[in-house]
Amino acid sequence: MSEHKRKILITSALPYANGPIHLGHLVEYIQTDIWSRFQKMRGHDCTYVCADDAHGTPIMLRAQNEGIEPEQLIARIAKEHQADFADFAIAFDNYHSTHSPENRELASLIYKRLRDGGHIETRTITQAYDPEKEMFLPDRFIKGTCPKCGAEDQYGDNCEACGATYSPTELKNAVSAISGAKPIEKESEHHFFRLADFEGMLSYWIKGEHMQPEIAHKLKEWFESGLQDWDISRDAPYFGFEIPGAPGKYFYVWLDAPIGYMASFKNLCNDSDGHDFNEYWSANSKTELYHFIGKDIAYFHTLFWPAMLTGSGFRTPNAVYCHGFLTVNGAKMSKSRGTFIMARTYLDHLNPEYLRYYFAAKLSSGIDDIDLNLEDFQARVNSDLVGKVVNIASRCAGFIAKRFDGHLSSSLCEPGLHREFVEAGGTIARHYEKREYGHAMRTIMALADRANVYIDEAKPWVVAKEEGKDAELHDICTMGINLFHILMTYLKPVLPTTAELAEAFLNIKPMNWNNYEFPLTSHTINQFTPLMTRVEPERVEAMLEASKQHLEKTAAATPATAKKGSGNIEPIGETIQYDDFAKIDLRIAKIVKAEHVEGADKLLQLTLDIGDGTRNVFAGIKSAYAPEDLEGKLTVMVANLAPRKMRFGMSEGMVLAAGPGGKDLFILNPDEGALPGMRVK
Repeated sequence: MSEHKRKILITSALPYANGPIHLGHLVEYIQTDIWSRFQKMRGHDCTYVCADDAHGTPIMLRAQNEGIEPEQLIARIAKEHQADFADFAIAFDNYHSTHSPENRELASLIYKRLRDGGHIETRTITQAYDPEKEMFLPDRFIKGTCPKCGAEDQYGDNCEACGATYSPTELKNAVSAISGAKPIEKESEHHFFRLADFEGMLSYWIKGEHMQPEIAHKLKEWFESGLQDWDISRDAPYFGFEIPGAPGKYFYVWLDAPIGYMASFKNLCNDSDGHDFNEYWSANSKTELYHFIGKDIAYFHTLFWPAMLTGSGFRTPNAVYCHGFLTVNGAKMSKSRGTFIMARTYLDHLNPEYLRYYFAAKLSSGIDDIDLNLEDFQARVNSDLVGKVVNIASRCAGFIAKRFDGHLSSSLCEPGLHREFVEAGGTIARHYEKREYGHAMRTIMALADRANVYIDEAKPWVVAKEEGKDAELHDICTMGINLFHILMTYLKPVLPTTAELAEAFLNIKPMNWNNYEFPLTSHTINQFTPLMTRVEPERVEAMLEASKQHLEKTAAATPATAKKGSGNIEPIGETIQYDDFAKIDLRIAKIVKAEHVEGADKLLQLTLDIGDGTRNVFAGIKSAYAPEDLEGKLTVMVANLAPRKMRFGMSEGMVLAAGPGGKDLFILNPDEGALPGMRVK
């Protein structure tokens, strides 16, 4: 191989230690793992590290809710995360935690260097404070009435009804989402990172090839609005690391989370030979560093992170690669439809390499969302992997075993065809390198089609019945096995487990990008066993049903709490008297029309039939439902709620919904025998 040996360090974003891994998360880890495995097959010194993101208020509160220490919670979640990753063949070279000695040491070092360099400023700010829990409240832990449109039950930083942003102190009728108490205002000294100090450096950095064009364009918008100081401190109580020289002040989770990349690598350096921390992280490092992340956290990784690194004397990444989100069957993942699928639920029913291949076939170097269409998923896996690739080996192996005692012939009968397959390796490697996995898979499957055409035309099953043609049969099947060998080499970054089975069948050393060009001749292979079976529709259905059942069990286990998308548990707020509740007129309503609301990210406009006419209601359930999913369904509405004027029109009631929030929000669908207008007792 003429390419020089590179030293590469790659990372994926750290999963939050507050819940299980789901298929949306796996897009990133599979994408990164494929790239890591490819680089290693090329002979490069590639290291893939990750860690659990283990700090923050949500983790502290969840541990309190469960009656355990945060350390117990994050240890349990870490074990679950690593089991899921391992079963999906995500091969980290090191997996660590942000709650580690290495991360404490590095976070403190970086902070001190930024402070000593004049890039940290302290000033007193006014914050919302929960007098019952005796803690300052992050914006997302305050709820109340939007000061702009009057929508109730909104968070302290933005309104999901009208989209307005504001400070928590502007929220009307504010209550703590933790205790239900009315917050008070309290002053506190906070530490701010002066991001604007690095405007020149960041402006230059953005102009390089450090990110996709779409992200660079977005960064320019942020520059135009001005780089703001970043509050990097949080007040006790808080689960995290205390800031040096500032008792009772803790590093904000987003400060030490990316430092977790460095900490995980440092942990690897401490425990193994062959890696030097300074070689990879010093300001003049000649090694390569790449971060794979979701597009929603680009702001932290492309502005704060390179500025922090530069200000503390460390190197910046060669590139930050962003990817899009995952939809299932063309819509956001939904627990009500069973498409909010946990990694473990998938593993209980399906081969993980089905998903690895399907994601690879969909992934590109861009940031577009990808869709897991379950019908297409079944068809593509069955056609490409089972019907094309594995089929090549199964069509030839039986003849080699029965007629030639497992021995391949001494030469290739179609050297030109073999050379065609070998020469495609350069194109496929370029696709992998550029993260154009979809292009790579299409190129590989075109070769698989070519191999099957060769076998179809050579007809070994016909030749096997003709006398005196053993040599021809031997050559045809040897050729087929060699084409299969090359295809499996190309697919190995995507299908590592199947590739290992293929290596055992072929009786060869691990395949890499240096040895596939040498044909297997005068070589003995082992007995063929099926390398992969077809996706069975009933298994997919069982997975969807199990996902629904998982939701029901979760809801039954936590009847008195609501779990937000961030994972924090919110206890019930203040109580009301029965007479107050009795005033609420709950009616069965039929959703006769559902529409998108232009300019609103969270709202759907519903026309509800309640028996004596229709009502127009704006409902913040767009994250969970498409309009076509709702029309014709029955639900429950508050019929005597005073109309409320919103930016988009008049809302004449409220639809009742339940669930953790975000994508996981469910309208109540009463018995089909119910009629619009009936009261709910």
